[in-house]
Amino acid sequence: MTEQRSGKLNQLERTLPEGLLVDAAWMERHGYSTSLRSQYVSAGWLVQPVRGTYKRPLGELDWQKTVVSLQKLMGRNLAVGGRTALDLQGFTHYLSASGPSTIHLYGMESPPGWLAKLPLKETFRFHRSQVLFKTLAAAAEALQTGTLRELPGPSDWPLIASTPERALLEMLDGLPGRESFHQVDMLVEGLRTLSPRRLQMLLTDCRSVKVKRLFFWFADRHRPAWLKQIDRAAISLGTGKRMLVKGGKLDPTYLITVPEDLSAPV
Repeated sequence: MTEQRSGKLNQLERTLPEGLLVDAAWMERHGYSTSLRSQYVSAGWLVQPVRGTYKRPLGELDWQKTVVSLQKLMGRNLAVGGRTALDLQGFTHYLSASGPSTIHLYGMESPPGWLAKLPLKETFRFHRSQVLFKTLAAAAEALQTGTLRELPGPSDWPLIASTPERALLEMLDGLPGRESFHQVDMLVEGLRTLSPRRLQMLLTDCRSVKVKRLFFWFADRHRPAWLKQIDRAAISLGTGKRMLVKGGKLDPTYLITVPEDLSAPV
């Protein structure tokens, strides 16, 4: 192997941490041609989890390392959100005992197609953040305002995820199709330490009338202390009825249909 190739290999060991992966575009940007990548793969210095991706042979790939790779190495504006973000921040005892099987990712642009082909036990579900939020859809703005945060991740690389306040609204967006009214009800009952300032910002920026009405409906049921500090008048709840549950009961305040057994305040 030439001295130049040896130097490129040493550089790769410094810039590509064990367990993380990159795509062909990253390799090209860092000076690794198609032929050089093929040589590295043939020699066992690189492996390809799926076509178009590369990692060093040591370090087992998992979903967190995959997301960190997308966020930190490949510069993708994606954040872990919804149920997955709540799970990462210790709310699994309100939701489920096992780890996540679906990883919810939020961003303004879809992740690469190879993500769904990786040999992981978890599957990824992508949501466009601009559907739910206006100015806070972009990751840069959300990090600056504190509605996204960095959590301890694998290999000393932080993982960008929604705060509990944002993750709650993202989870409410999944009702009634992806999420259960009863599980969300148990979750909200345990969320006693949310930031009213952050909630105010998110609710004001939220595009979804359904999500905002559900938020106040669940909050009214459990009456957490932070609810008194939210300025409801600054948050538009729209007009007209929303049928969310077939055969459910219409809530007269928020004009949404909810399950019969959850219609009364606790």
